[in-house]
Parts: sequence; structure tokens; C-alpha cells
Amino acid sequence: MDNTFSTYKIDDRSLIAFIKREIHNLALQLGFTPHRAAETDIIVAELTSNLMKFANGGELLYRASIDGEYKEIEIYCLDKGVGFDNVVKIMNDGYSSSNTLGHGLGSIKRLSNDFQIYSMKNWGCVQYVKICEKPDLEIPSAKSGLNHATIAVNYPGEKLCGDGYYIKQTSKGFQIFVGDGLGHGESANEAVEAAIKAFRQTIETEPAAILRDIHIKVKKTRGLVATIASVDYKSEVWNICGIGNINTRIYNGLDNKTYTPYNGIIGHNVPRTLNNTIVPYRRHQIIIMHSDGLRTRWSLNDLTSIFKQSPNIIASALYKENIRGNDDATILVGKIN
Repeated sequence: MDNTFSTYKIDDRSLIAFIKREIHNLALQLGFTPHRAAETDIIVAELTSNLMKFANGGELLYRASIDGEYKEIEIYCLDKGVGFDNVVKIMNDGYSSSNTLGHGLGSIKRLSNDFQIYSMKNWGCVQYVKICEKPDLEIPSAKSGLNHATIAVNYPGEKLCGDGYYIKQTSKGFQIFVGDGLGHGESANEAVEAAIKAFRQTIETEPAAILRDIHIKVKKTRGLVATIASVDYKSEVWNICGIGNINTRIYNGLDNKTYTPYNGIIGHNVPRTLNNTIVPYRRHQIIIMHSDGLRTRWSLNDLTSIFKQSPNIIASALYKENIRGNDDATILVGKIN
């Protein structure tokens, strides 16, 4: 199943009925009961009507997916309205204000399996909703290691995404791949999918060697840029190597460092010398990797209390503020438990 999000700018009420119908049909295709699909309708209606009432519009992202045995719909609702600073208060059923977003958020929380919200005054709001086939299904806590979220969207008007990502569990830890095929559309998608296939199948274990192996395997494609970040639990280190403009940043508390990739195009020309950057691996780190569909001049330190938020909220907050809107875009956020 496609792991990219459909995205719509909501600045006109006439679009709301179309979006409700599309998400309703997605729910039925996943196997939701008519009753559960109707509950999904209520959630979408609350999110979209609040966007129009209190934020003068915004953006809705959604996708249907199967996560192991769980069938689910995920929705992000983003706006640049007036925002608010008392999330607990507005989450109560029946709360409403003519000045703030809030009406119906209690019902969204009650009907969904996971509902998260983050806002700051005069910044706006991001909301994340997960709706599972079974309404009483509890979302399991993240296991030790990497707790992550990824938002990927297509170039406007394209059916296929030229960006791609994959997380591979290894005998020593895990490896993260984020890639961006040159250009956009079918040819870019073909390049990044070939790279992911090579990443999954390679016998190499270090990022630099893996990138060389991918380089050989994708020579018949348009080519791509990519970064691989690998963790070894025993030695407690990250090994990071990238070619081309995938932005990679690791936060240790308020301190952060961006890891500069090599110049080149995988599949066409890569440097003769590729070395891994070795970084200490610690609990509570945050790793953020994204393609050039997002601007790079951002800082989590500008967002109040963002470090205690989930990867879903961090990813959507950065997406809201930095999406260019003229390319495929992918952002992956991981928190180390």
C-alpha cells in the first residue's frame, strides 16, 4: 500500500464534502464497518469545520495503511490560525470558543484510537489522528530503540512520489534510508524504489559501503540522492553517510548538529572516497531526516516544549512551517527510547 499522504489545502467549504467522501471510501476499502466509517466521518467533519471556523483554512493530509495486523487511517490537520495555549481545557467535550479552535475536539479524542495536538499562540496548530478498524484497539507503546513517524507527499499533481524511505532492522540495531530520485514523477519513483530494493537486499553493513552497492544497482535509472543512518546497539554509535542533499540532523537536548553529505548523484557519479561519520548513540536523541522538499533553515528550539512531543507532532510541525510545495517532500523524525 502506498505510504504517501494525500494532501488538500482547505480554503473553501465546497471541498470538505469531497474529502469526507474520499476518506469514507478509504475506510470501507480497508474493511471498516459502516458504523466505524461513520465515526470516521464525524472526526473528519470536526477537523475540517474547525479549520474553516477558527483558522480560515489550512491543510489536511491523510492516508490509509496496514501496520502489521492493524488497519488504520492517519490524518494530519495543520493550520496557521491564532492558536491557543491550553490544550487540556479545549480537549473537553462541549468546549467551544468564538476565539479559539476547540469545538468538538473531545469527540475526536473519544472516537479515535490516538489523538495528539500541539499549538502555540499566534503560530497555529497541528493535530494528528489515528483511526483503527477496531475502535477499542489500544496503540502499543513504542518499544526500546527507535520510535518514528514519517510524512511523505507527492509533487503537486503527480500520482507517484519521487522520494522514498525505509527502516531496516539488523542483527546489531537498525538502519534508516531516506532518498530522493532526481526530478519527480514516474522516473524519480523508479530510481528511489530501485534504491530501496537494493538497500533491503544488500549484504553490506556500513552506510558508505551500502551506498556504493546501491550506486551499482541503480545505474540504469535516473539516479537519486540518499542518506543512510545506521545504529549499532552494542557499540552505541550512529554511522551516517549521505550523497546529495538529504538533510540529517541529530538533537541531544537543545544541542544539535547537521551532518553534511558528499556531493554526487547515486547511479551516476559518486566520490571515490566515502567515509562514515560516527556519532554517539544515546537515549532521548531526536534524529530528523528530510528531502529538499522542505526548507533547511529551521530549529526545534523555536517551538515551545516540542521536545517532549511525539515524532508525529514534531514531523507535522516542521512540515507545516517548511514545506516548499513545489516538489516531492519527505520528513522522517525518530526519537530514541
